[in-house]
This record gives sequence, structure tokens and C-alpha cells, in this order.
Amino acid sequence: MDYEIVIGLEIHTELKTNSKIFCGCSTKFGSEQNTNVCPVCLGLPGVLPVINEKVVEFAVKAGLALNCEILPFSKFDRKNYYYPDLPKNFQTSQYDLPIAVNGHLDIEVNGETKRINITRIHMEEDAGKLVHSGATISSSDSALVDYNRTGVPLLEIVSEPDIRSAEEARAYLEKVKAILEYLDVSDCKMEEGSLRCDANISLRPHGQAALGTKAEIKNLNSFRSVQRGIEYEVIRQEDILDEGGRVIQETRTWDENKGITASMRSKEQAHDYRYLPEPDLVPIVVDPARVAEIRANLPELPDARRQRLMNDHGLSEYDAGIITSSKAVADYFDQSVQNNGDAKVVANWLMGEVSKHLNSEGITILDCPVSPKQLTELLALIEKGIISNKIAKAVFEEMWTSRKDAEVIVKEKGLVQISDSSEIVAIVESVIAANPQSVADFKAGKDKAIGFLVGQIMKQTKGRANPDMVNTLLRERL
Repeated sequence: MDYEIVIGLEIHTELKTNSKIFCGCSTKFGSEQNTNVCPVCLGLPGVLPVINEKVVEFAVKAGLALNCEILPFSKFDRKNYYYPDLPKNFQTSQYDLPIAVNGHLDIEVNGETKRINITRIHMEEDAGKLVHSGATISSSDSALVDYNRTGVPLLEIVSEPDIRSAEEARAYLEKVKAILEYLDVSDCKMEEGSLRCDANISLRPHGQAALGTKAEIKNLNSFRSVQRGIEYEVIRQEDILDEGGRVIQETRTWDENKGITASMRSKEQAHDYRYLPEPDLVPIVVDPARVAEIRANLPELPDARRQRLMNDHGLSEYDAGIITSSKAVADYFDQSVQNNGDAKVVANWLMGEVSKHLNSEGITILDCPVSPKQLTELLALIEKGIISNKIAKAVFEEMWTSRKDAEVIVKEKGLVQISDSSEIVAIVESVIAANPQSVADFKAGKDKAIGFLVGQIMKQTKGRANPDMVNTLLRERL
């Protein structure tokens, strides 16, 4: 490419509080439209907002976890613009004095570590939700407004333009999501809109210091959309520049079905919002002692947990990274190991059978019907030689649908592994006698022939024969 890609992400995450940022209305998702509202969040005349203290605490937590400096004095501002989902015609946000500044996060892409600097983290209220008549905003001729989301507390995490590819953008977003989940400040359910991001993308000739003209892709709500949207926008801008054109600074929307971005409106500058201090809210003064207390009580974060899994349990860097990328999966792993499960075996099952079943049903580990205790009980049956790995997979399938314990299923279905050598020998000898050609092939040096014979033995025993004993006894007889 003749151009360097320059990307900055603005990540918006709804905080996991019971009530909204400036009033007592519920933040529960999925309520009937326009029921979680009151005069404050609807912006009716004469009302006064009051800050939710939990929002400030969560903002400080997030700032510390993202290596930010917590400002002892911050304030709220009015960001003025008109849009149907904004009943006050301004958004209460933070501008020149946010809660946290100057952070950073290290990501790893293609085996290389890179630092993405974080400009700021600020608190603000969410807007309402437009329900379009068509599939997208550009294909709709009307929209309804649900104000339930208005006033739900948000953190906006703004990166420096340090990202240089769609892969880096995705890795950065995935890591921020994981940290927020570990902190338990947000549920980060992208499908519900509680984690979404805007991507600012520009191109500049290699070696040029000045930034190019950026376009912003608004409200990307999945890792796939972030990566695909950026990839498309890079190609679009490159084509414009190659043809001698000029990229327009604008806000664009991502059409997931068509795989393209489309223009929404011209991109505003900060002065277009006419920021002014919010007169109805006192400034936020954070006691340094309180910040120190929050720092001391931060939970184990993904990087530290990954290192612990490698050091204490001997997991590879790859396996530890996969497991710790989700707090829920890492918790499931730790609980399984605490129940005397072998760490490496648990990891293999988590990334194998458990992950396969979760993906096929489109659910997360939080909805897994097999508990960590049940999984370790199943693995114990394998370790004791009561069932084979192959049978264990069939037992797991039954556990998934019936919710029964492994031992109960094994007894009900008579799946106990045959480990009696005399019983296996008799079957081995009968298979050898019934398959002279395979025996001849084996003796002629065709070692693969033994696989067919093993298969016949396992077929006769319905998979219950101890596979190690089968191989040993078969080779002895051959």
C-alpha cells in the first residue's frame, strides 16, 4: 500500500448500575418501551440531576485498570446537538476535565506487542434508541423513539490514533472488553448495545507526519463489524485518493448485510457542539485516598491471570490467552481445577467439547448446562479408567441435554470401560481370525492395517474396550 492507515477508537460502554446516572430510573434492558423514564431523564423543565456515586467509582476502576491518571477534579458539560433520541437537545458529558487521562493498553497481534495510548475516559449519559421502520437508518422512512436508554450511565474510552490495522483495532477492543468484564463494571453485551464503538479512520502517505482527513464509522456493535467496517473504509478511502479525489470528513454508518459504509452526515468539530459547563451538577472531587483504596481492591486482570495459568498450571501462552480472554470462561476453568481437575485436561475440554457445544447453540459459558463440578467428575472417570475419551464425549453429549451427572449416565447406559485383559484378548483373537487379509497386510509392513483391526475390536465392544490395552494386546498377538 502507498498509504499508512491511522485509526482511533471511541469505545462506549454502559455501566452495570441498577439506576441511571442522574436519576433513580431502572437501567434494566428489555423493558417495555418508554417505561423506565422520569422527568429528569426526559429533560422536562425544572428538574435537577444528581450524580450516581457508583458511576464515579466504576469510572475510577476502569481508569486505573487502563493505566490512566485519575484527575482529582473533574466536571460535567453540556454537549449541545439536536437528534430525536436526545430529549434535552444536549447530552450531559465531560469535555475539558474528564475523570481519567493519559492511559495505555498493550495488545498482541501476529506475535508482536504494541502499546495503544488512551487519551481520556469520561462519564456521560446515553441517548435513547431509534427504532427504524427499515433494516437500516438509510433504508427507513420513519422511526420511533424509545427513551428507556436515555440517562443510562456510559463511559467513553478514547484512544490515540495509534492503531494501524483492522486486526489491531479488533485486538484492542477485545482486550478493553475483557478488562471491563473482569472489573464487573459492565456486562459488555454487544448484542444489547452495552458495548459499542466508533472508529475514526484516515490514510496518509507513508512518511507523512500530518494526519489525513478522517471518516467516522458510528455505532459498531460486534468485533466482526469493527474489523470488516474498517477494512472496507480503508479500501474506499484508498480508491478516492488514488483517483485524485479528496476524502470528506463525515460520519458514516456500517451496513452489515451489504458490507459497506454509507454517509450519514458531515462530521462535527468540538466547537460545533458548543460545550458549556453543566450548571446543575457540582464538580467531581475524588479523594486520593479513595483512589488508592479502589486500586488496592482491583481484581486480577486478564494479563495477570494469563500469567498465573502459565506459571501455576503449565498452560501454553496460547491456551492461557484463549481461556483468560473471557472472565466467565476463566472462572469456569478455575472452579474446575479447584474441584481437583487436571488443568491441562480441563483446558483441552474447555476449548474442545465445551466450546463446540456453546458455539453450536449460540450461548456463552454462563449458560452452560454442565457445571465445573460435573465436568471434573466426568474427567475423573476417564482418569480412573472407568470410561475412555471416546465414551466420555458421548457421556458429555448426554450430560448437556439431560443435565444428569456423568456417573449416573455411565451406570444407566452400561458404559463402563472394559479393562479385563482376558475379555479383550478373546475379542482380539476373534477379530484377527476373521480378518486374515488385514493381518497379512500388517505383516507385510503396512502398519495402517492395524487401524482397521482396532476399529473392528472397538465396534464389537461398542467403544467400551480400553484403547491402550487393545493396541498393546493386538500388537502382541500379531
